[in-house]
Amino acid sequence: MNAKQSKNGEQRAESNRVFILDTTLRDGEQSPGFHLNATSKLRIARQLEKLGVDVIEAGFPSSSAGEFDACRRIAREIRSVAVTALARADRDEIDAVWRAIRDAQSPQIHVVMPVSDLHIERKLGLSRDEALKKGAEAIAYARSLCENVQYSAEDAGRAELDYVIEAVETMIALGANVINIADSTGYCVPSEFGEIVEQVIDRARGADGVLFSVHCHNDLGLATANAKAGIMAGARRVECTVNGIGERAGNTSLEEIVMLLRVRKARLGFETGVNTTEITRTSRLIAELTGTPVQPNKAVVGANAFAHAAAMQQDGILKDRASYEIMKPEDIGLAESRLVLTARSSRGAFRHRLAKLGLKTTHATDDAAWDRFLEVAGAKKEVTDDDLQQIVVLVETPSSMHARRDDDSDVADTLRHLIFG
Repeated sequence: MNAKQSKNGEQRAESNRVFILDTTLRDGEQSPGFHLNATSKLRIARQLEKLGVDVIEAGFPSSSAGEFDACRRIAREIRSVAVTALARADRDEIDAVWRAIRDAQSPQIHVVMPVSDLHIERKLGLSRDEALKKGAEAIAYARSLCENVQYSAEDAGRAELDYVIEAVETMIALGANVINIADSTGYCVPSEFGEIVEQVIDRARGADGVLFSVHCHNDLGLATANAKAGIMAGARRVECTVNGIGERAGNTSLEEIVMLLRVRKARLGFETGVNTTEITRTSRLIAELTGTPVQPNKAVVGANAFAHAAAMQQDGILKDRASYEIMKPEDIGLAESRLVLTARSSRGAFRHRLAKLGLKTTHATDDAAWDRFLEVAGAKKEVTDDDLQQIVVLVETPSSMHARRDDDSDVADTLRHLIFG
């Protein structure tokens, strides 16, 4: 399939390539309680470059001197990834963005302007016509400074579609070469959001000459699904964050949308340029620097994403990993899956873990080891490797040393240690 090229070198909607704009350092850092200094932001930007994202949104330069400095440092150091930063439709903010990112190898000015009546009237105190004029002036000014300009239609998910199309047409005519359709409050369901994106691309004049992007929030848990719907409707860029962090319930999760497109490529037909083996390393860096751990059951990067505790799943995994794993842990930079030993574990998983640790039981002590394991597992959340080593030592100790008496103090002490720590 041949792909046309946009003015900023990114492929058009008929390509199967989906571009990734990472906004961890801007929208992600806006999460309540989060703060990243310039040094931390630069560390993350370096890792995002290794990850292979296409664009890094470095921040919101006009918000503070520290934020401006962080954006400028990122723009000056990161060379293989485009760098953008956000401004509202205000000349001073646009100037701040340009001063911060103009030294980037591939700079882009990102201008956001509301399109829903709720935002236009209640937040800005403007009419639709006044908002359109304000946005147009901002895009024209940004385009006079920088060749690559993105216009984001904020709260498009709750806006009147004809007005969204009018705004998009206006901004394209004034030089915006990336158009972002934003479900800023996570309001849309996938079929609805896909229809909005499709209608804008089909009906807006000049749409065939720009790259369409989507920016979805997760207030109803639909950010990844809505981003996927936007791609299916013709968008070829997704704005997302590592670990799905961001305002309120967060943004489209980078690891989720990237692995969705990878795992279901045969079905969906799309791909990204992300080096997925860097996903785990990136996720852990974000968690470390923000001081916010990833929830255990988080898709792709949660601690339990490749962990198996139930006997049925453990038996399946031991026979064929594909039984319960639709992607390999190695694909995201993990060494291996994890069989968690609990009271629900299978005997096969127990034996497998002993073998991995180089621990052996004899035919005569195998049943005793299993019984001891069940006794310990019944009182603990998880049986550790140290527990297993002590179990094997206990059952393999010659019977003459403790005569297998119920009141044997050594055996009782060992079991108490295993169970209660």
